[in-house]
Amino acid sequence: MKRSPLVVIFTTVFIDLVGFGIVIPVLPFYAEGTRFNATPRTVGLLFASYSVMQLIFSPVLGRLSDKHGRRPVLLISIIGTGIGFLFLGFATTLWMLFVGRILDGITGGNISTAQAYIADVTTKEDRAKGLGLIGAAFGLGFVLGPAIGGILSRWGVAVPFFFAAGLCFANAVLLYFTLPETVTRDHPARTSAAGGRGLQQLIKSLKEPRLSFVLTIYFLFIVAFSIMTASFSLFTMFRFGYDAQHTGYLFAYVGIIAVIIQGGLIGRLVKRFGELPLVIVGALFFAGSLFAVPFVGPQVGGLLALLIGGGVFSAGNSLATPSLTSLASKSVGRGEQGSILGVTQSVASLARAVGPALAAFLIHSSIAYRGADGASHFMSDHSLFVTFWTGAGIMFLAFLLAAYFTRVHASDYSEDSVAEAA
Repeated sequence: MKRSPLVVIFTTVFIDLVGFGIVIPVLPFYAEGTRFNATPRTVGLLFASYSVMQLIFSPVLGRLSDKHGRRPVLLISIIGTGIGFLFLGFATTLWMLFVGRILDGITGGNISTAQAYIADVTTKEDRAKGLGLIGAAFGLGFVLGPAIGGILSRWGVAVPFFFAAGLCFANAVLLYFTLPETVTRDHPARTSAAGGRGLQQLIKSLKEPRLSFVLTIYFLFIVAFSIMTASFSLFTMFRFGYDAQHTGYLFAYVGIIAVIIQGGLIGRLVKRFGELPLVIVGALFFAGSLFAVPFVGPQVGGLLALLIGGGVFSAGNSLATPSLTSLASKSVGRGEQGSILGVTQSVASLARAVGPALAAFLIHSSIAYRGADGASHFMSDHSLFVTFWTGAGIMFLAFLLAAYFTRVHASDYSEDSVAEAA
């Protein structure tokens, strides 16, 4: 495994995720301020525009990287993301905010290209370990991005966007001078006729039984993850009385566990047990934590139980998601890595749109109201359980699919590994 290029790739994805994290706490206040007077629905559309663009353009960028090389696609996309942040920072009208988010969504699909680069420079045995770096970058960005955004906003609500733009341009300079190209003239991607564009490639991939299983399980994981993130703050706020700062500490704790597992342990675990067993165990961990957390409260387990539940959830997700990405990568040849990993990111983008929408529907009747005694109450504690248990049910379905997939297709991956070794 080539370490120095992977450091550059890790830095690229980390900066992408820091920028994404910076936007989360700042954009709602920025858009709803006196300059733009955006409604909550408009703010929701701003966030949705990013995910929709990633859904459409992740496979496109992946395919372009197969055809023209990873390096130019990464470089152009990083610069595009920086320009998107500048649009946000200099925005004077609402349409400029949408241009910034749409441009960032289009170019933010470069994660699939970064994953394809890792696939180029790793063997199948080390694939999950390399792709775990992407997960570690996600975790660190998840921890640091919102904190940086909150701190920098003290000097002006637009300052975080200018900072994120500066990070992007600095990263582009680093990439230009240090990252070698992996798609050389004799690379299979140069001559491969496989693949397609955008959603056509997604539909084509779903027609392949082995790959469709992996993408379906991956989709279920991301949906459940999105349900958790959309409802967890509400849960801690009204069950424990936590504010945004304390809930942020919990998310940081979850992110740190993800960094430890995906950045350091996943490679060893895959070599010892294989990807499929880790997906199964991860799904069980994830389902169990989502089922149990709603029972937790100040008088039932307290903070310790909440930390255990969050830790188990993070461990389950961190074991499974890089393993699934590795399986998707192994399902196709070297000439299709950019395309298929672009499809994987499109599936994730779709799941990130479905999960919060489903959570919003399920927790609608759980929104707190202020009673005559001045205290906040849940309108229905039952619907709170339903929200988390729906996520648990989705993960149990993922567990069943992973168990069936292991029984039917495990030998396929063993044969692939033997063939590559030979």
